[in-house]
Amino acid sequence: MKQLTSLLLGLILCIASAMAQKVIGILGAFPPELVLLKQQLAQPSDTVIQQIHFTKGLLHGKQVVVAQTGIGKVNAAIATTLMLEHFKPQSIVFSGIAGGVDSTLQPGDIVIGTTLTYHDFGAVTDSGMVYNPTKHPATMQPNPLYFTCDAGLVSKAMAVAKTVRLEKVQRGSDSFLPIIKSGIIVTGDVFVSSEKLNHQLRYQLHAAATEMEGAAVAQVCWQQQTPFLVIRSLSDNANSKAATDVKHFYEMAAKNAATLVMALLETLP
Repeated sequence: MKQLTSLLLGLILCIASAMAQKVIGILGAFPPELVLLKQQLAQPSDTVIQQIHFTKGLLHGKQVVVAQTGIGKVNAAIATTLMLEHFKPQSIVFSGIAGGVDSTLQPGDIVIGTTLTYHDFGAVTDSGMVYNPTKHPATMQPNPLYFTCDAGLVSKAMAVAKTVRLEKVQRGSDSFLPIIKSGIIVTGDVFVSSEKLNHQLRYQLHAAATEMEGAAVAQVCWQQQTPFLVIRSLSDNANSKAATDVKHFYEMAAKNAATLVMALLETLP
C-alpha cells in the first residue's frame, strides 16, 4: 500500500511539474512594445539572467514569461536563447512594431507573420543582393531561407483578428480601424526609410513588413524546435517618411500588437 501511495504521489508530482512547465514566452524589442503586457500581468516575479530581465506571471490565466530583447538581431537571439534555456516555454510570441512594405497597408495595420527571413544575409554583388540561407551552427547544413511560423498559432491569431477590439488609427482628420492580415516579415539590422529598398523587399522577398528582430527569434526557435509566432503592427511605411511616421504611430502600433497577442493568449490551452 505504501508503495502504491508513493507511486501515486510521484505521478501527481510529475504531472504538476509538467503543468508548471507550460509557459508561453512573450518577447518585445523595446519598452513600449511590452508596457501593456506587463501592466496586465498578475503575480509578476522578476528574474535577471545575463542582465536581461525576465518577468513571469499570469496573463489571461496563462503562465507567461515576458522579456525585452533590445533592438537588433543579436540582442533578439541572445534573449530568445536564454528564455528557451531557462524557462523552456512551449511556444514564443514576439509582439512589436514594424515598417510596412505591402502597399495596401498603412501605419496602425497589423501583420501576422506566416514566414520570416533576413533581408541582409547573403552576398552583395555588382548586380545587387543575393539572399542566402543561414546555416545550423552544429551541422553546418543550410537552414530554411524562410522560417515558418507555427501554423496553429497563425490560424488562432487570424481567427482572433476577426473579433479583437483594437485602438483606432488617427490619420489626418479621419480615424480607421486597423486592417489585420497575414504575410511575410523580413528582418535586418537597419531601420528602413528608403523607397528603393522598400521596393526591393516587396518584389524580391514578397515582404509585407520589415523589422529588426523577428527572423533571429525565428531561427533560434526553429533550431531548438520551439513553435513561434511574430505579430507586428505598422509604425510607418518603410519609406522616406518613416522617420517622421514612427514617432507619431509607434505607441499606438505597439499597443495594438500587444492587444492582439493578449487576445490570442485567451484561445491557447
